[in-house]
Amino acid sequence: MFTPEKIKLIVEEKMPGSRVQVKDLTGTQDHYELTVVSKEFQGKGLVDRHRMVYALFGAAVGAEIHALSVKAYTPEEFK
Repeated sequence: MFTPEKIKLIVEEKMPGSRVQVKDLTGTQDHYELTVVSKEFQGKGLVDRHRMVYALFGAAVGAEIHALSVKAYTPEEFK
């Protein structure tokens, strides 16, 4: 099971220095909204940023994590 805390920890471990906010959208721990602010998004388009985040969770997206809405920003964009 993926809790908001577990999701946050995975992103922070795999994207060091990132700031992460996770919202459980339904209370069922399988529909999440994820906001990630990371320098790693610099120079990347929106689709590539989303792919980077989805890749952190592998096959869990679409399975244990039924829905994952991603908002991905560079630190400059988030200001």
